[in-house]
Parts: sequence; C-alpha cells; structure tokens
Amino acid sequence: MKKNRIPPMLPDLILAALTSCDNIRFESCEACPRCGGEPAGYDVKKKQFAVLMDGEQKKIIHVLVKRFRCRRCRQICLADQPVYPDTRIGAPVVDLCVTLGETMHFPRVSSTLADMGIIVDRWSVRNYIQNNRFPVPAVDMFGIRVPVSVVSLSSLSMGIREDKAIDAGRVLAACGYPSKKNHPAEISLQDQVHDPPER
Repeated sequence: MKKNRIPPMLPDLILAALTSCDNIRFESCEACPRCGGEPAGYDVKKKQFAVLMDGEQKKIIHVLVKRFRCRRCRQICLADQPVYPDTRIGAPVVDLCVTLGETMHFPRVSSTLADMGIIVDRWSVRNYIQNNRFPVPAVDMFGIRVPVSVVSLSSLSMGIREDKAIDAGRVLAACGYPSKKNHPAEISLQDQVHDPPER
C-alpha cells in the first residue's frame, strides 16, 4: 500500500489543537435535555478526548465534564462538551475520521491518523464514519481536507500562553457545540401525567 504523504506542518497543527484541550473543564448546562428542568451540580467526570503519540509513549488527553441531576425528573445530564452523542473521543478527532473517510477506506484513515500521531483503531474509525449523522465542514490544507473544528481549535491554541487554558465556551464554539447535536428528547405519556402543562 502506498504510504500517505502528510506535510510535516499539518500534524503539528492538529496535535497542538488537541493537546490544548487537555484538562479543560466544561460546566455549562442551561436545562435538562430530557424535560427542560433546572439542573443541580452533581459531580465531575474525566473523559477521554484524544489518544496521541508523544515520541514512543501514548499520551491521553482528557477533558473534565460536570454532571448534573435534574431537579424535576431526577435524571443525570452532562454539561455541554466537545464530544458527539454516543462517541468516546473528542469531536475534532471524529471529524478527522469522517473527512479523511471521504477519500479513503477506514483502515487507511486509521493509518493516516497514526502517521499524524493520533491513535484511533480502524473499527472505531469505521463506526464513526458509518454512524455519522451530521455534515462536517472542512477546508483543504496542504492537499488534505481538514475539519473546520480542527482549524478553529488550532487558531485558539496559537493565541494562548503555555500557562493558560483555552476558555471552555470558545472550545465548544470551535467544535460546533457537538454535544447538542442530538435528537430532541421525547416526553413520555407518563411524564406528561406527572408534569401537566400549565393553562
């Protein structure tokens, strides 16, 4: 198989963008997505955002996501986060899988990501490509289609000092608010009985 030609500057930009999200805390939740009730703080969950190669070592990039319990329906809900529903890694990595998958098969997408220093197994790549329900805006950079989310994150990461973190709201905006891309919650008949509409 022909080796993918990746311009050296592109992996540097992508890795800097992903690394800049390490340990960012996401705490914003306006309302319960199930019933619209008021969320109350519950705890904070550490979530995997990306797995990168740092020389010969794997480096896991995590984000911190606050969990809430709805005061009305008592369900646990998560703060807005840069992760698509039903995925286990950050939205920019899923976006990379999808945009690379437009021009290559999923095993090659996995090896191309590995060449860039991003670890995603080929079966996960296949699932992200096949289960993608949302369009991924992308631009051509160095002869490769790169998701706008990665370009936007790169711009944010270049504008911060090493001892500072990027604002969580700006990261969400750069990623296109992926956690909000869900089907509207359906309210069951039982919920309607317990919580009748006001007249």
